[in-house]
Amino acid sequence: MSTITQSSTLGLKRARAKKWKTTRLALGLLAPSFVFLALFTFYPMFYSLYMSFFKNNQATYTTGPVFIGLDNYIRLFLDDDIFLLAVKNTFIFAMIVGPVSYLMSLMVAWFINELGPRIRAIVTLIFYAPSIAGQVYLIWQTLVSSDSYGWANAWLMELGITTKEILFFEDADYVMPLCIAVAIWTSLGTSFLSFIAGLQGIDKAQYEAGAVDGIKNRWQELWYITLPNMKPQLMFGAVMSITSAFGFGGIVTALCGFPSVDYAAHTIVHHLEDYGNQRFEIGYSSTIAVVLFVVMVGANSIVKKVLSKVGT
Repeated sequence: MSTITQSSTLGLKRARAKKWKTTRLALGLLAPSFVFLALFTFYPMFYSLYMSFFKNNQATYTTGPVFIGLDNYIRLFLDDDIFLLAVKNTFIFAMIVGPVSYLMSLMVAWFINELGPRIRAIVTLIFYAPSIAGQVYLIWQTLVSSDSYGWANAWLMELGITTKEILFFEDADYVMPLCIAVAIWTSLGTSFLSFIAGLQGIDKAQYEAGAVDGIKNRWQELWYITLPNMKPQLMFGAVMSITSAFGFGGIVTALCGFPSVDYAAHTIVHHLEDYGNQRFEIGYSSTIAVVLFVVMVGANSIVKKVLSKVGT
């Protein structure tokens, strides 16, 4: 009996040693990723939260940051009218661009998935090209240029609709709609490719089984079979769409300048850049970054709850 017990104990120790060896190997392989994640994600995030409670600008460079508690947050929400305008513009932008680009990516991927392999590769490249071309938005600068050489102005004047050039990116009435159009046009990015990959990974036998169970058309297939099988890709695409929608700023700056006319396309990201890169108010810009982070996390949580009901 004791021999059996000793053998079992020895076998258990060997199994634990083997498991620990495998665990150490896995941790060793993951260590570089953890280090980069800690240095370039977690540390900046917590440091921004920490600095949001301090006054740290050019006046404090010699004395060091001054602790001011919640004064930055009070100033941000109660005394900064431009920030409130930026919040409004950001939510308008995100609530239009995010869902539209997300649904458009899904529908285009669904359409492309029905094509043959060779045609699918060509069409995928065509739709994906605007998102990988670094300065493809320059096409829009030519299209809606403020002089008569712009295509839109030339056509409008040729047709007699207008008698003089429209200053598209210098008119507050046109700035936001044009920026939204450019954002949607360039939005077929990583989420688009993830949707195609998800569609390619669905077992065709499920559609045959669905037909036997009473699914009658393609829309029912989409809701009850396709989307439930793509939940990981749907979640990834949602996160990417929300991140790009709330963080969209570089193209707006390139098209409209900084700041845009009458702050018509001024977003939270632009406000962050203004105080962080132009005015060097590190504490106040950290406060803006914290608020933007909380908004994005909240939006992701809402989307996660909505996607959990897909196919139910």
